[in-house]
Amino acid sequence: MDVFFIKALQLIVALAFLVVIHEFGHYIIARMFGIKVEKFYLFFNPWFSLYKWKPRKGKPKYDKDGNERATWRDTEYGIGWLPLGGYVKIAGMIDESMDKEQMKQPAKPWEFRSKPAYQRLLVMIAGVMFNFILAILIYAGIAFYWGDKYIPFDKATEGMEFSQAAIDAGFRNGDIPLMADGKPIDASKDDAIFQTVSAKTVTVLRNRRDTVNISLPQDFMLKLDKKGFMTYRQPVVVDKVMALGAASEAGIEPGDRIVAIDTVSTRAFTELTAALKKYAGKATTVTVERAGKSMTLPVTPSEEGKLGFQLKRITDVYPTVTVRYGFFESFPKGWENGTTLLTSYVSSLKHLFSKEGAQSIGGFGAIGDMFPERWNWLSFWEITAFLSIVLAFMNILPIPALDGGHVLFLIYEMVTRRKPPEKVLEYAQMAGMFFLLALLLYANGADIVRAIMK
Repeated sequence: MDVFFIKALQLIVALAFLVVIHEFGHYIIARMFGIKVEKFYLFFNPWFSLYKWKPRKGKPKYDKDGNERATWRDTEYGIGWLPLGGYVKIAGMIDESMDKEQMKQPAKPWEFRSKPAYQRLLVMIAGVMFNFILAILIYAGIAFYWGDKYIPFDKATEGMEFSQAAIDAGFRNGDIPLMADGKPIDASKDDAIFQTVSAKTVTVLRNRRDTVNISLPQDFMLKLDKKGFMTYRQPVVVDKVMALGAASEAGIEPGDRIVAIDTVSTRAFTELTAALKKYAGKATTVTVERAGKSMTLPVTPSEEGKLGFQLKRITDVYPTVTVRYGFFESFPKGWENGTTLLTSYVSSLKHLFSKEGAQSIGGFGAIGDMFPERWNWLSFWEITAFLSIVLAFMNILPIPALDGGHVLFLIYEMVTRRKPPEKVLEYAQMAGMFFLLALLLYANGADIVRAIMK
């Protein structure tokens, strides 16, 4: 249950942050053009709000034509109770509020509909642009604070641990990925995994000597579940030995590498845990490598299948490469990471237009499952940056009720020099809202079904 709440908290904090930034983009550009913003809400507030604040009216301000100017005091700021996003209610605009009465009144100078088309276009794309810029800034911050630390694939001598879908496709635990469609796979690149799983042919080094080509099926990416594609195999190198444990009694020392339990090879930690379960509470032997020599020691794992030692971190076992970025160097790196991720994400969407793709759609449960079981700031910011890119791209799709739908009508107006009829905009807005509601129910329903079928 603690894991659920930690994941849920990370999800809520990340989405709330992204929604505020997105809506602030609309808000600040609207205000720059003198457009009145009536409401600015985090989450939706049908019937009531958890919190709202309306500034007191100050002294009125007027433009050069004597019309009263809109100010930040015209806006009601609040938090709704329905955590499905957020919104800004812009005066004189057909949006999710469906305020038809306002639209029947003569247009005011400070309304959205009274402004030139290019200004309205900038207001509508501002949320998307703010989300994309935010992702770049987050990636720049990660590069500046943490830098890039990675293990080159060819330095991971025990190779990779693959998911079941990858094994079914022809990979074997211990394989080292070398090339995807003839191009070298670079572990330092953020799209290394995407480059691999989207390739037609992947070349791996097997058994440290054989080069093998693996042909991937077209729908391979869709077969990957939340366990992903591959991870580094963790060599069993002892960091600390617990007092009074089986490892201590057997004479295992820090720095030892455990390579076998009885006759079962344990080149990776996953193999060790499986072997220890088999020999739980039973006398057996453990083979370790110490200072270049191999030795066999008698050992009796605990009833829970434990030896009682702390594993050395993989970055302390394999040689790692650390790249540091200065303040100004971090921004190009942030741009590179953001644009690379956006390109990879857009390329992967082609798989959605298939039966398997539709079945892979997930809602808040699937998004929340992306976060780690323990709070980790690096992981949190990496996932938040990714979600910011996703939010930006999804919002710019030309679907009525999304920013992209409004942009589509504005481009039509700028090309034809005619505004679409307000009835058309109203019907399009309603159709878009029904479509998004249906998609929301489908995605979250799929999460529930997958959870029940586990």
